[in-house]
Amino acid sequence: MELFDTFKFSVVDIIDVILVAFLLYYFYKLVKGTVAINIFIGIVIIYLIFKVTQALQMTLFSSILGGFINVGMFALIVVFQQEIRKFLLMIGSSNIGNRKKFFKQLKFLKTEGLTDTDVDAIVDASTKMGSSKTGALIVLERNNNLDVIAKTGDEMNIGVTQPIIESIFFKNSPLHDGAIIISGNVIKATRVILPVSNEKSIPARFGLRHRAAIGVTEKTDAIALVVSEETGLISYVKDGQFIIFENTDELKELINKDLE
Repeated sequence: MELFDTFKFSVVDIIDVILVAFLLYYFYKLVKGTVAINIFIGIVIIYLIFKVTQALQMTLFSSILGGFINVGMFALIVVFQQEIRKFLLMIGSSNIGNRKKFFKQLKFLKTEGLTDTDVDAIVDASTKMGSSKTGALIVLERNNNLDVIAKTGDEMNIGVTQPIIESIFFKNSPLHDGAIIISGNVIKATRVILPVSNEKSIPARFGLRHRAAIGVTEKTDAIALVVSEETGLISYVKDGQFIIFENTDELKELINKDLE
């Protein structure tokens, strides 16, 4: 009987396990592919070593590690501040009520599907602008609502097409300064002023457009495309990092995957 009592689970226990699994899953999605995942693994290893030293009664070593563990919560807040910020933005995002389903907003238990965004038009426009060295900055909204940032520019409600994007960033166009924000398959704002990253490790060859792309993707879960006015090269930015791609086909696949 005692054995059966040990493995007896209530409904609350099941819900508890599901919630913990959800938090771990989403946290992994946030840090996947970033330096933070290595830091997280390091913290887990230190904790496991701490438990082993405790079990082996290594008093001095376990007490030293215990000191780190005791202040671990504060260290986690400092180390993972960007990831925590994105998670809180996702939870408190005002667009949760505008989506059909809350779980779709969380990207949890969601079936894979094609995005509504015309990625081909966006990439093809960027490629053509790159050939003429026309600078451009395109931000694609994902889960975090970008209405607050969009209000720094001119509100729009235009369907995404290649000619429209090219005309916006045409050098003599009054709308070419700043960024455009695309939500779904609609250009929701132009001439948007983005938060600029102050990260000192960014190479000097990258200008204000690239710093703005890094800044907005650091503070939200949006993704960004930058067309350099100097070189005509296209940069893809996600989570404050430059994502490497071989050609436009691979770039389209990456964007479609990130927007799913």
